[in-house]
Amino acid sequence: MSWFGGSSGPDAMDIARIEVDMYNDLFVKIGVTCFEKCRSRYKEPDLNIGEQSCIDRCTTKYMEAQEKIGDVMKKVQAQQQQQQQAMQGIQQGR
Repeated sequence: MSWFGGSSGPDAMDIARIEVDMYNDLFVKIGVTCFEKCRSRYKEPDLNIGEQSCIDRCTTKYMEAQEKIGDVMKKVQAQQQQQQQAMQGIQQGR
């Protein structure tokens, strides 16, 4: 809590909402991207075997790419935090 009665940061519900929104956005992007890439033509009401396997591969690749991007972002964030701490140490040493 802050001095003025508000919270000092996001609470668990806010974080959960943001996480749900992020997963929803990811799901929609995967659906649109993989469907557009893998659909043949609208000849049949259901997906055929080739379309189903294409969507499965596309989804797997999309998730693997997102995981790799997340790993890179974590590393960059850690490096930035180290640089900030180093700069603060230099400024305090004056």
